[in-house]
Amino acid sequence: MARMAGRRALLAAPVLLAVTFGVFAIAALSPFDPVKAYAGTAGLTASQAELDQLRANLGVDQALVPRWWDWLGSSVTGDLGTSSVMRQPVADVIGERLGWSALLAACAFAAAVLAGTVLGVLAARRQGGPLDRLVSSLAYTLEAAPAFWLGLLAIWFFSVRLGALPSGGLTDAGSDTVTFGQVASHLVLPALVLGVSQLPWFFLYVRQGVADALAEDPVRGARARGLAERRVLLGHGLRSGMLPMLTLIGSRVPELITGALLVETVFSWPGIAAATVQAATSVDFPLLAALTVLATAAVLAGNLLSDLLYGLADPRVGFDG
Repeated sequence: MARMAGRRALLAAPVLLAVTFGVFAIAALSPFDPVKAYAGTAGLTASQAELDQLRANLGVDQALVPRWWDWLGSSVTGDLGTSSVMRQPVADVIGERLGWSALLAACAFAAAVLAGTVLGVLAARRQGGPLDRLVSSLAYTLEAAPAFWLGLLAIWFFSVRLGALPSGGLTDAGSDTVTFGQVASHLVLPALVLGVSQLPWFFLYVRQGVADALAEDPVRGARARGLAERRVLLGHGLRSGMLPMLTLIGSRVPELITGALLVETVFSWPGIAAATVQAATSVDFPLLAALTVLATAAVLAGNLLSDLLYGLADPRVGFDG
């Protein structure tokens, strides 16, 4: 396991280097001027000398390769540059928001995996039954539903219509302190929406995997020996049927990140999404580069996690092969 993780880490390094260079290459080819975006309306009356000085202060007066190389050398020491839109170090911007994004993604992912597994097993047990038809139809419908639309629908129903849950933010309006109760209540809707947006894939994978496992000869033999249906379902069908779903975990990480950006924006959740949107609209390339690297690292880590979980669940799979 350690050897495979080490190999993946070595392969991840050139990928991250290529991603960072791509971000700075796009910045060099972009028609947007980060200096004008930083100066705002003050840039309309500023002299050319003042704009040139501001360009030097922001470090955007260099060519592509030197600018990328300087940023790369500084990032190794933990200096990711200064965000022009947030007016603070990029590391501080990410540090203040990463925890909230991780909390939202973890709760949503756990809910999607748990609900998808339970519903998938129940549907596979009675294929073609009322529950199977109902949940499968709903899953195919949710696959086509954008996360932001689900978020707006949830706000209308739970917040506006019922008044049961807050519609956004991290704490209640006018509150100066962050408490566990407020965070928990404000987390319910965004985590629910993000989890529901990921649920269909886990349900369909588990349903098909368990259904195929229940039709195999070892399961038929277990039933013929008189084993209880619950033991057959959980001990044989679920274990074999979960293997395809484990490979899905890594492939869903990019979709989870994209969905989290949309959900955080809809619910005004103080995570990475707001910083990403502002970095893109304000041409804040140091912040955008760091966030892109962070997202790429999350995808690579998700793929590694899938392989590790698959290897642990199926002893026939070797880690060093």
